[in-house]
Amino acid sequence: MPADRLLPDRTSRDLMDMVRDVCRSELAPRAADAEAAEEFPRETFRLLGKLGILGLPYEEHFGGGGQPDEVSLQVVEEIATAWATVGVGLTVHWASCHPLWKYGTDEQRNQWLPDMIGGEQLGGYCLSEPDAGSDAGSLRTRAVRDGERYVVTGTKAWITHGGLADFYVLMARTSDDGPRGISCFLVPGDVDGLAAAPPESKMGLTGSRTSQLHLDGVNIPVERRIDDEGRGLGLALEALDTGRLCVAACATGLAQAALDCAVGYAKQRRQFGRVIGEFQGLSFLLADMAAAVETARSVYLQAARRKDRGLPFTQQAAIAKLVATDLAMKVTTDAVQVLGGVGYTKDFPAERYMREAKVMQIFEGTNQIQRLIIGRHLTRGAD
Repeated sequence: MPADRLLPDRTSRDLMDMVRDVCRSELAPRAADAEAAEEFPRETFRLLGKLGILGLPYEEHFGGGGQPDEVSLQVVEEIATAWATVGVGLTVHWASCHPLWKYGTDEQRNQWLPDMIGGEQLGGYCLSEPDAGSDAGSLRTRAVRDGERYVVTGTKAWITHGGLADFYVLMARTSDDGPRGISCFLVPGDVDGLAAAPPESKMGLTGSRTSQLHLDGVNIPVERRIDDEGRGLGLALEALDTGRLCVAACATGLAQAALDCAVGYAKQRRQFGRVIGEFQGLSFLLADMAAAVETARSVYLQAARRKDRGLPFTQQAAIAKLVATDLAMKVTTDAVQVLGGVGYTKDFPAERYMREAKVMQIFEGTNQIQRLIIGRHLTRGAD
């Protein structure tokens, strides 16, 4: 059943009604088959763009929806409940737009942002490398300035939409000054010298393409550098704070889907003359699952409201990502248990939800990294 949401105004309630209609009619009916076929739903993202969902967080004069994170993230959750691949893809697109939106010049934003959030373009976010994951400051992809252009060479790894994106926000080294030597660039997806490796073979989110990207002497005009040289890592880490809230929302949506699946099965499966949901042992399991979903939702919304009010939220974003994704793993595992033997088959979506939940504990910084972030804030007084 749909989540019971407290939204701030009539506009956001109407938005949620529209999103639920799209999820019910366009996303949920296609999800299982597309995931089984490892088919990327490109047309779905065009539809979301036409409906204004790709531009929800951005100002209206750029063609955006001007919605606060409290609302935008609940839209992400609703979409992820219907189809996790689309929820994750939406948040990756937002992360790909974030540096330009936040730190681009007026000229850069007016030139590129409207098309990026309008629906016809899909973004990719290029920070990680084969030897630089959590330690993003050690990345090796290099951008060498040559007059009014940069020549970029290197390899990026674990790129969602790799080879399919129309543009990438890319972090590359412009000096050897450690983390302060990284700069941010907006790279067209069809530029010469940019090639995608075959997609990774993954256990979950199989409808979402993840690939390495190889850059062999790619020419990027200076006007496509976002902010000053050396500011790239800070831009990337700021985008990750918001990205962690997005992952928390996706994980909550996935957990909601698993809960709905388990409850639906428990209300119709009969054993010993009654539906299994009436047995206390199983009803307690469902109750714990429901409590976990509500907890995850409350934690990410608390962090989102801090962000909307301009308050520090790095620690709260890490907590939200940690709590929501760990709980999603538990809820999806318990959903398989509720369904019993059929939960272990592909006849029901519970096993897919369980596979999809695992990566939520890994991307946008593993949950061990989130614990490091939280611990540092507690012991060093950051924010």
